[in-house]
Order: sequence, then structure tokens, then C-alpha cells
Amino acid sequence: MSRAVRIHAAGGPEVLTLDTVEVGDPGPGQIRMRQTVCGVNFIDIYQRTGLYPLPLPATLGMEGVGVIDAIGEGVTGLSVGDRVGYPMVLGGYAEVRLIAADRVVRIPDGIEDTTAAGILLRGCTVQYLIRRIHPVQPGDVIINHAAAGGVGLLLSQWAKHLGATVIGTVSTPAKAELARAHGADRVVLPGEDLVAVAKEMTGGQGVPVVYDSIGKDTLMTSLDCLRPRGILVSFGNASGAPPAIEPGLLGAKGSLFLTRPSLGHYIATRAELEATAADLFAFLVSGKATVRVDQRFPLADAAAAHEALASRKTTGSTVLMV
Repeated sequence: MSRAVRIHAAGGPEVLTLDTVEVGDPGPGQIRMRQTVCGVNFIDIYQRTGLYPLPLPATLGMEGVGVIDAIGEGVTGLSVGDRVGYPMVLGGYAEVRLIAADRVVRIPDGIEDTTAAGILLRGCTVQYLIRRIHPVQPGDVIINHAAAGGVGLLLSQWAKHLGATVIGTVSTPAKAELARAHGADRVVLPGEDLVAVAKEMTGGQGVPVVYDSIGKDTLMTSLDCLRPRGILVSFGNASGAPPAIEPGLLGAKGSLFLTRPSLGHYIATRAELEATAADLFAFLVSGKATVRVDQRFPLADAAAAHEALASRKTTGSTVLMV
């Protein structure tokens, strides 16, 4: 038996219930893992509210770290006792879970469980954003929305390591200080003209890429910050779903590109997952990255974790301690 945080209907944080569930033995191609820490991400909120509908009842959570305690038939390359983690596999808010063996990766010895659970999903997201969608180059000036959040802090550090100049947006002066301490060269607060800053820092051209996890409140401004043939990467809805965009608008603003990516499509194969995680882990153990896990809640307090994250008052990553 295992405790798990589930939803039986879509709704607010109050629909999260702590249930006792039967886990059972792993089937062919599966492992059973006893988890120590689970990550909390905005996608969990989207699923809880029904923005991303799920078959119900559902155990929320897309990220976790723990130890393998049983292995199913046909699994190779993993052993009982291995410390593993995963991004983007539903069912994370649980003490014990079954998961496909090809969806987990070993956690390097130099990365503790809490750090791994706070960065796997976000870190793999940053990897595909800055290494694959728009490979950040030395000399790029980029915009990183929500620069004090879990994704934003790592994105600024990694982009800075690659030679970029980072413009970060934040909601408070305290978050501005945090963003500057983690690689943001210029921080823009509410009320400042982000478009003017982008033009000023690029000699009037605009930036080649905007990474936008905010959504409704920022999408149109993000488009106006781009240079001709620039790309807007819209990968989150923190302020609500972004508005519909007419294709002709992208042409009128400079033959712009717009993508709405999902991590699942960038780690769809085992090889992609391993390569993405390996790149992330190499950056983390290089000593050039600082991972902040600033909010830690007991598993039973998942509702409070959701409320904190939705308030946009959190910094760094948020996790549930199992």
C-alpha cells in the first residue's frame, strides 16, 4: 500500500485528497520505486483544474526521485537499490509507484534527491529550450520571462554560460535581486517598457528569442520584442492561456516564428531522454549552476504547495517531501 495525492474531480486545491492505494508488483518493462521527493510544477495545476484534462481519479505529479525496490520482467540496465528519477510521467505524488523502466534515469552521486526532484523536469525543459529549439549562441540577447522561478533561474545561468546576455522579467524587487544573482544582466519589473529595453540592448533590432512561460499577460509584448525572423517560445500559462494569434500577424511583425512546445515531445524516445538528462547533469555537476529549492512541503500538504505556486510568489523550485 502507498499514500498518494489524487484528484477525483477537476477544481481548486481543495480537490486534492490523500488516498491509500494498492501499488502491486512491477509488470514487464516496469520498475517499482520508493520515492523520497516529488517535484511540483505548473503542469500539475493545469491538470488539477482541468485545463489539461485527465482520466479520473488521477494521481498528480510529473516528477520524482527515489530508489528502485523491485524490477519487472525484461528490464535491463537497472538494479534494485539504484537511485533514479524521471520527468514528465504522471503519478508522481506518491510514496511508492510503478513506472516504465525506460522513463527513468540514474541520478549522479553528486546531486542529492531534493535537488534532483526540484530540477529534473525544469532542467530538461531548459535544455530543450536553449539547446534545441533556439540553440543559444555567444552574443545572443535573449528574454527570459519569470526569471526568478525554477525554470527561469536555471535558464539564465545556462544561457549566460553559453555566452548570452539575459533580459529577465520578474514581479517584485526581491525577485529582481534573485534573478540578477543567477545570471540576469538586465531585470525588468512591472511598469517598465520591456520592448524599449529589448530594442535598446540590441541596437534597435530586437531579440532573436523570447522564452515565455507567463502566457496571457505577456504574449503580445513578447512578439513586439523580437527581431525579424525571431522566435517566440510560449511554454507556459502562469497568467492564463495565451490569446489566439492570426498567422498574418506573425508575418506583419517580421516573419516571426511561434512555437508551443512540450517536454514530452523532446524526450519521446529513450535516447532523447538520456541525452537531455546527461546534458543537464553535466551542467549541474560542473559547478557553474546553482539550484534553489526554496519551498518544501510534506506530501500531505500538496494543496498548500499548489496555492503557493499559483500565487506566483514562490522562487526557485517547489517539492513535496515523501
